[in-house]
Amino acid sequence: MIMNVNLKPILSITCALAVALSSFAAERDLKEVVVWGRRPMKEIGVQKTTFDSLALKENIALSMADILTFNSSVFVKSYGRATLSTVAFRGTSPSHTQVTWNGMRINNPMLGMTDFSTIPSFFIDRASLLHGTSSVNETGGGLGGLVKLSTAPDVVRGFQAQYVQGIGSFSTFDEFLRLGYGNDHWQFSTRAVYSSSPNDYKYVNHDKKVNIYDDDKNIIGQYHPTERNRSGAFKDFHVMQEVYYNTNCGDRFGLSAWYIDSNRELPMLTTDYGDERDFENRQREHTFRGVMSWDHSRESWKTTVRGGYIHTHMAYDYRREVAEDLWADMTRSRSRVNTFFGQAEGEYAPTRKWYFNAGVSAHQHFVRSEDKNVIQQNGDKAIVGYDKGRIELSGSVSAKWQPVDHIGLSAVLREEMFGDRWAPLIPAFFVDGLLSRRGNVMVKASVSKNHKFPTLNDMYFQPGGNPDLKSEQGWTYDAGLSFDTAGKNPLPFTLSGEVTWFDSRIDDWIIWLPTPKGFFSPRNVKTVHAYGIEARLNLAVKPAEDWLVDINGSYSWTPSINDGEKMSPADQSVGKQLPYVPKRSASLTGRLTWKSWSFLYKWVYYSERYTMSSNDYTLSGHLPEYYMSNISLEKLLSLKPLDLQLKLAVNNLFNEDYLSVLSRPMPGINFEFFIGLTPKF
Repeated sequence: MIMNVNLKPILSITCALAVALSSFAAERDLKEVVVWGRRPMKEIGVQKTTFDSLALKENIALSMADILTFNSSVFVKSYGRATLSTVAFRGTSPSHTQVTWNGMRINNPMLGMTDFSTIPSFFIDRASLLHGTSSVNETGGGLGGLVKLSTAPDVVRGFQAQYVQGIGSFSTFDEFLRLGYGNDHWQFSTRAVYSSSPNDYKYVNHDKKVNIYDDDKNIIGQYHPTERNRSGAFKDFHVMQEVYYNTNCGDRFGLSAWYIDSNRELPMLTTDYGDERDFENRQREHTFRGVMSWDHSRESWKTTVRGGYIHTHMAYDYRREVAEDLWADMTRSRSRVNTFFGQAEGEYAPTRKWYFNAGVSAHQHFVRSEDKNVIQQNGDKAIVGYDKGRIELSGSVSAKWQPVDHIGLSAVLREEMFGDRWAPLIPAFFVDGLLSRRGNVMVKASVSKNHKFPTLNDMYFQPGGNPDLKSEQGWTYDAGLSFDTAGKNPLPFTLSGEVTWFDSRIDDWIIWLPTPKGFFSPRNVKTVHAYGIEARLNLAVKPAEDWLVDINGSYSWTPSINDGEKMSPADQSVGKQLPYVPKRSASLTGRLTWKSWSFLYKWVYYSERYTMSSNDYTLSGHLPEYYMSNISLEKLLSLKPLDLQLKLAVNNLFNEDYLSVLSRPMPGINFEFFIGLTPKF
C-alpha cells in the first residue's frame, strides 16, 4: 500500500489515508480523526510517493524491486528473483535514478545504477520516491528521480524478538531474524536474512522448437519445449546492526551497519543449447555499508551530521569445460569499490512563514576494475582495467516562503563537482496552492535544471572508455493536482488522489555504440524527450464492524522519444521510443481485513517494450505486454507465550507466460508459506 504525501493547508481537516492506515495497523479499525496543523514547509511543491509500513512488510521475502513493482508507477526491469533488477523512472535509464540509504548515495560509481534485488524490504523502515524535479531537494543527477531509503529505531522497551521461516516453490528457503532491546535512551536492533534456492522453475521456451516426425521421418508438426531455468541458484545473506542513543534533550546518535554476502549463478538464456553442466556463470559480492549520524534539534533549528563508508568486492567468473575435468576461464572480472561519505545539513525556521535549509555532502570513490583473463595477440594473459579515484561534492541552499496561508513558494540552488569538473548551477523552483478547502484540493508546479555526470565505466572502462564525455543535462517541468477527503455516509471512508504532468528534455544522452575496432564506446549522441502523466488513487472503506477495505492504484503514461540526429543514413532510432521503456504501466493493490485475517490482491501491468532503438516489431525486437497478479492470505494468532503469524502467498496467480528481459525466462505460478514467531517477553 502506498500513499502520496500531499501538502496540507493550515487548519485543514486531514482525515487522510495516512490516518486510516495508522488506525488499521494499531487497532484494525477505521475512525474519523480531525487533525489541525500546518503543512510541512520542507515539502512545498514536492511530488513525492511514500510507502507505508504495510507495503514494506506485507511479504517479508520481497526485495525493494518487488515493492516498487506493485506499489508505484515506475518500471522495474527484472531478470528474475535474485538477479539484476533496475528501475526506469519517468522514461529515463537506471543510471538516471539516484538511490540513497540513510542519506548516503549507494549507486554503484562504476555503472551508476542500483540493483534493487539486493535490498531486502525487511531491512528498510522508510521508503519514498521523489519524482523528477523534486529530487534536486536531496541530490543532483536524478534526471528521473530519487529513491530514498532509510532505517529507523524500533522504539521498544525491554527485549524483543521475531523469527520468520519461509518455504516456497523450487526448494526456496527464506529465514528472517530480528532481535531488539530498548530503554529510555538506548535502542539496539539486529536483523538477519538468509535466502537460498536452486531456482530451477519450469517455463515454456518460445525461442526453441522441437520437430514432430512420422514413421518415415517427415516433419508433421512442431512445439515449444518445456524447460527448467538452468544455472540460476542463489545464496544471499544479509545482516544489519543498528545502535541509537537519545539524550532526550534534543540530541540523537545513530549507527547503522549492513553486510551482504551474495553468491549467485547467472541463468542461461532461452537461446542457449549447451548443457548447463559444461558452464559456470557466477557472480559473488561482498558489500559493507555503514553510516553514523548525529541529529541536534532545537525549537526553531536542526543540525544533522553523517559519516559513512562503503566497501564492495565483486567477482564475476565465466568458465567452460573444454574437455573432461578440464575447465577454461573465459572471464575473470574483479572490482573493488571503497567509498567514504560525509554530510552536514542545517534547517532553520525563524517564523511561521519562512524555512531555510543548507547542506553539503561528499563521496570519495576509489575503484579498481580489472579482467584478469584477457588474451593478448601473443597468447599471453594480461590484466586489463582501470584504477581510479573520484571525489563527488554536492552543496545546496534553499528557502521556503509562505506569504499567505494558501500559497507556498520554494527555491533551491545546488552546485556539484565530480573529479575536477564543476556542473553549471542547478536551480529549482516550486510553488503550490490550496484551491479548495473542501476536499483539500491543491495545485503544485515545479521547474528545474539537472546534470548527470558520466560514470567511471563510461570514462575509463577498457577497452572503450571515453574520458571526453560531457555530462547529461536537461530541464524538467512538473504540474499536478491533488486532493484528499473523508466522510461517514453511506460508509466511513477516506479518499485521496493525485495526477501529475511532467515534461523533460535531456541533452547529450550517453549511449554505447560499436566502433570500427570491434568494441563499443560511449558517446554523447542523443537528445531525449520524456513526458507524460502519473496518477494515483487511494481509498479506504469500513463497510462493517471489524472489516476494512483498502484499494490503491497507480498509472503512468511515459513516452520517451529519441529526438537526436541520425548517426548514419541507416539510423532508424530517431523519433522512436527508447528500448525497454514501456509507454504505459499500472499497478493495483486491494486489501480486505477482518479481525485477525487479511487478504491481499496485487496486480501490475506493463505495455510492450522494444528491445531495439529502431522499434522493430519482430520476434526479438519487442516484448509483449503482460499482466501479473499475486495474492496472499494471512492469519494472526495471539497465544499466551507468543504471537503466531501464518501466511500463504501465491505469485503469478494466473500462470502468466511473460518476459521482462529478452531471452530471460520468468517463473509461472509459484507458492510461498511463512510461519512467524514473536515471543512475548
